[in-house]
Amino acid sequence: MSEPVIAQKSPYAVEVVAGQNYFWCSCGRSGKQPFCDGSHKDTDFRPLKFTAEKSETLWLCGCKHTQSPPRCDGSHQRL
Repeated sequence: MSEPVIAQKSPYAVEVVAGQNYFWCSCGRSGKQPFCDGSHKDTDFRPLKFTAEKSETLWLCGCKHTQSPPRCDGSHQRL
């Protein structure tokens, strides 16, 4: 599998709504970061679908190297 593009070396603070589905960009190419806009076509990457368990602020990975997608795990500090 190829390496993702680093969209930014910090997480995105995102307000999510309980019960709503979201599609986190795993390739880093989306123009609608941190969410997918279909830019992964013709790559090995696919977006990660997740459903918000509750309405809250989530810190979503911007570097695309997290080991706990879609949440930031601090991996950007090692890049």
